[in-house]
Amino acid sequence: MILFIHGFGSSGEAFKAKLVKEYFKKEGVLAPSLSYVPDLAIKTLKEMIEVLGKREKIKLMGSSLGGYYTLYLAEIFNLKAVLINPAVNANKTLKKAIPQGITYFDESHFEWNENHVKMLDKYEISPSNQSNLLLMLQKGDEVLDYKEALDKLPLAELIIEEGGNHHFDGFAKYLEDIEKFLNS
Repeated sequence: MILFIHGFGSSGEAFKAKLVKEYFKKEGVLAPSLSYVPDLAIKTLKEMIEVLGKREKIKLMGSSLGGYYTLYLAEIFNLKAVLINPAVNANKTLKKAIPQGITYFDESHFEWNENHVKMLDKYEISPSNQSNLLLMLQKGDEVLDYKEALDKLPLAELIIEEGGNHHFDGFAKYLEDIEKFLNS
């Protein structure tokens, strides 16, 4: 079972989530639409992993803020994980979103404040087993500096491309590589 974790303002109906659901339909994919409140999102994800992990092997995949959450969860549950342009310094990055975030699914807005940013601090980790991680980066990411992820995760398996963007252009062409990594 793959648990796909979306980014800030996104949902389980995002483009990458749909691609992952289709490609990995035999293995099974859950892509929940999570609360924008970090503590609630992490609580939901932990509960899902604890319940589902009793029945099957869980693998994680996360994009942007979802990559930050994925990194934390992979460490505490010792799971294999794919990080797609992860916001490894989410508290710094998302401080810029104060006072309002946008939900890309329906273009509604939500309050994003200093308390939310402080919640992110609790999930900052230095991963001990980077061999469990596949780090996917595009140097053209207009939201995040890809070098921050490289600095934080120097021992992770790496896919890095020139150009691209924060959404990770051409993501679909890597699904087979992701499958091989997750099943290795």
